[in-house]
Amino acid sequence: MLEVKNLYSGYDGRDILKDISFKVKNGENLCIVGPNGCGKSTLLKSIANLLEHRGSVIIDGKEVSSMNKKSFARKIGLMSQITQIYFPYTIYDTVSLGRYAYSKGALSKLSKEDDRIILESIEKVGLLDIKDKMITELSGGQIQRVFLARVFAQDPDIILLDEPTNHLDLKNQIDLLENLKEWISLNNKIVVGVLHDLNLVQYFADNVLMLKDGQIVAYGNPQTVLNDPILDDLYGIDIKGFMTEILKKWE
Repeated sequence: MLEVKNLYSGYDGRDILKDISFKVKNGENLCIVGPNGCGKSTLLKSIANLLEHRGSVIIDGKEVSSMNKKSFARKIGLMSQITQIYFPYTIYDTVSLGRYAYSKGALSKLSKEDDRIILESIEKVGLLDIKDKMITELSGGQIQRVFLARVFAQDPDIILLDEPTNHLDLKNQIDLLENLKEWISLNNKIVVGVLHDLNLVQYFADNVLMLKDGQIVAYGNPQTVLNDPILDDLYGIDIKGFMTEILKKWE
């Protein structure tokens, strides 16, 4: 289980998140929604122990700040927004970095089991036929899938995803979410993801956490949260009405 208790976090001494508390059970996927600047990415970075915070982030009864790097890497994998590629690795080499948590030393070679997991992870995201291609030659959507495969290869208990469907066409968005659903179901794992597309949230989420100005304003199943009147106030638009009008155009 992932438990966040009374979390405060931010930048340059200013709190972006204020008194955030929630729990996510194994086998559950939680989507975080809210307008730009409400603290969604800050929340993921705080859970991933990349930002100093007050309060607690607890996994299976242990505070994340007390874990060493390898233990932490077996618990949490973060796929953040990718804006630039700095190293000319192949797809295979990039995904193999996910096996760091299981290596016996900095110079240790990949085992047969590592190789199997890496190839399976690449196959999951549909890139096995180009596994030896340099990632500097890939499209934005392909790069997104490479970094998702690296998280799969890491095989953590919890995957944190910051807008994972960015740069992906509709088919690959659905494929990615289906892969995540299968990973959660088969392995009894947890996914916490930031998604902007509320249709995808309806499709994917078991529960939804809605943020406004760094605070939780709604939490529950998608049907409840996304029908809450606060949604329209939050985004400044009649979202359900807009979606319904769009749907009519398909008839």
